[in-house]
Amino acid sequence: MNISGTIVTYKNTHEVLQKAIISFLNTALDVHLYIVDNSPTDELKILCKDARVEYIFMNSNKGFGAGHNVIINNPSKMGKYHLVLNPDIEFQPGTLESLFLYMENNPDVGNLMPKVIYPDGNLQYLCKLLPTPKDWIIRMFIPFKKIKNIIDFDFEMHFADYDKEMNVPYLSGCFMFLRKSVIEEIGSFDEGIFMYGEDTDLNRRIYQKYKTMYYPKACIIHNFEKGSHKNPRLLWIHIKAAIYYLNKWGWVFDKERSRINKITKLKYNTYK
Repeated sequence: MNISGTIVTYKNTHEVLQKAIISFLNTALDVHLYIVDNSPTDELKILCKDARVEYIFMNSNKGFGAGHNVIINNPSKMGKYHLVLNPDIEFQPGTLESLFLYMENNPDVGNLMPKVIYPDGNLQYLCKLLPTPKDWIIRMFIPFKKIKNIIDFDFEMHFADYDKEMNVPYLSGCFMFLRKSVIEEIGSFDEGIFMYGEDTDLNRRIYQKYKTMYYPKACIIHNFEKGSHKNPRLLWIHIKAAIYYLNKWGWVFDKERSRINKITKLKYNTYK
């Protein structure tokens, strides 16, 4: 199998999920997709009629990372490459072929993310530095948009050229094109994080030994909404994830973070 993929769902609309499934299956490569459903009912099963799609009903919601780990922790179910895919993603035919070829030609890359845009064509700034407490917690409670924009400019690497390839320490979990052999070595998502931040942790662990590349020659559409900024329950989940991550890696004293962020800014800052 060339590429396996997982989409973890939770009460997603049929229309949105259908677009993600069709995007993944629309390829000549040998692919297999797992729909890991955390929803309270199995009504999404109706969308999984293709023989290349396997539906797994969890009958509970253990979180984003735990859902993907159902497959990632079982290497026999994975292809040479494994795609962690959000249900609100869509992309054109040829995208998987482009990413597959890039990985075949760059064996030192463990994770690959394409350019990500909104449905209106605007860029999503999903290449990020390793987060500090300011980036993840303090920013949530600052009432002034101008101050948030200043923080985001640095954290989301607005200073970089998003039309060029970059080796980035934190790539968004909405689309993670992973090398199976690297995941077998590095490990899967940390299930201590229910949602928000598990992608940061996994990408950071991969980045310690391999490249984690942003590849703008391939492009996907992400129907992204910052749910945690609108829903009090999701906001609390986000805060707990940030606390867990910072407890694990370091709050103020994280020498590795400081070193990596400094190197990344020096290498990719176009405002020098």
